[in-house]
Amino acid sequence: MGRRSGGREAKIALRRAALADDLRPVRAGISGGQYRPLKDDDIESINDTVFKILEQVGFADATEHCIEVCTAIGAIVEDGRIKFPRAVVEDAMEKCCRNLVLHGQDPKHDLHLSGSRVHFSTGGAAVMIADPINNEYRDSTAQDLYDMARITDKCDNIHMFQRTCVIRDIADSHTMDINTAYNAVMGTSKHVGTSCSEDHHLEDTLRMLHIIAGGEDKWRERPFVSISCCHVVPPMKFTEEALGCIRVAVEGGMPILLLSAGQSGATAPPCLAGAVAQAWAECLGGLVYVNAIKAGAPAILGTWPFVSDLRTGAMSGGSPEQAILSSACAQMGNYYNLPTGTACGMSDSKMPDFQGGAERAYTTACAATSGANLIYESAGMYASLLSACPESLLIDNDVLGSALRITRGMEVNQETLGFEVLKDVCLGNKGHYLGAGQTLEVMQTEYIYPDFGDRLSPNEWTEQGKPVLLEKAVARKNEILSNYFPTHISDEVDRQIRDQFSIHLPRSAFGRSE
Repeated sequence: MGRRSGGREAKIALRRAALADDLRPVRAGISGGQYRPLKDDDIESINDTVFKILEQVGFADATEHCIEVCTAIGAIVEDGRIKFPRAVVEDAMEKCCRNLVLHGQDPKHDLHLSGSRVHFSTGGAAVMIADPINNEYRDSTAQDLYDMARITDKCDNIHMFQRTCVIRDIADSHTMDINTAYNAVMGTSKHVGTSCSEDHHLEDTLRMLHIIAGGEDKWRERPFVSISCCHVVPPMKFTEEALGCIRVAVEGGMPILLLSAGQSGATAPPCLAGAVAQAWAECLGGLVYVNAIKAGAPAILGTWPFVSDLRTGAMSGGSPEQAILSSACAQMGNYYNLPTGTACGMSDSKMPDFQGGAERAYTTACAATSGANLIYESAGMYASLLSACPESLLIDNDVLGSALRITRGMEVNQETLGFEVLKDVCLGNKGHYLGAGQTLEVMQTEYIYPDFGDRLSPNEWTEQGKPVLLEKAVARKNEILSNYFPTHISDEVDRQIRDQFSIHLPRSAFGRSE
């Protein structure tokens, strides 16, 4: 038993040793595209329908600026709706930003959105926090947002932090929007996604980000925050406030998530193919507007069609239909060769449990293997986006790592086929591969190991006190929040921000003196 334990400890120490990024079994930007829910003829049919929607139906409630810049490039206003002829849309698609890079405050976290490269992000704007210790919900706060950003900064398989919760302890919407961006960028050096309810809120947010970047010119070189703009109220209606934010973002050099979030059977067609077509039509309409303002402005096509439980009308984010919808949207994004974001992982369960894990695993794995560039809401979200759970970010990091490993697949070549190794084991009467040099060589590069998942034998599990996965996640969360206070934003910059903006959390919440 002693020899077995010592050997196991040696192997554990070996696999915990740091690897170069290009040798890790999973990493940001692994290519998907293996899962294709749509056949080639299906893609063509959806594509034709998308253009018919844009040309024959168009959008209600376009703003004066939207009408002005879009009609200048060929859009048509008819019966109170702005319509986009196919040539106008195709011209915008030709001019738009492809191979988009979402910058981190630290360049090691830059995300390259091209082809079928896959990345995971948080997201969701929950209004409650799920407390798995007491099995109850409470309102989300500014502290919660900062805490979840810090936890995400420690999760290798969550590549971006989109705001996870609404700051409900700040009543004023302007102050809330400023603090949302501030708390997120203070908590992580990864790329951050935020949102603003009005254009002048975004203007002030950009002023704050210029301070952090070291000047507007530095910000424009490496914009490390993107804005989520729900530019449509499905079906096919523009929203005035979001269009205003799009204009400010484009002019301010800020990447934009053009977000369409129809709910099939409610605000999107009940059949999945129709929901995909509407989502892409709504996002391409936003892309036309972005490029009418400035050709090549950075934008992510956020096709997020959600699913209704048609028995009740309630959203069902953990359904298999959600996995199919998101994967089909990603497949269309690969067809168009556009930077594409979609949403998967938001469980209908209320707490981290079997249902939550299962729903998150099968939805995110489908979206990843389909080649979605950004999979938002992939960690920590419950009750179909109504709640977020900080502990779950850590557990879900394991799930997302497994999804990435599935997406990577296997490499087949003379070395990986291992004929010489097999020959040596079999003809040398060794009987197993445990001592083979290749086994030790690939134990870190070919295999991924969970941080919280339990692979102990029943006897070992008993000997170690029958550890519970959730309890381990709670302990790790407490350790991070007690000791980890990112310092990528200096005290001097932080004080400049506080001199100019109303920051809700005291400096002590960031581990700094007042």
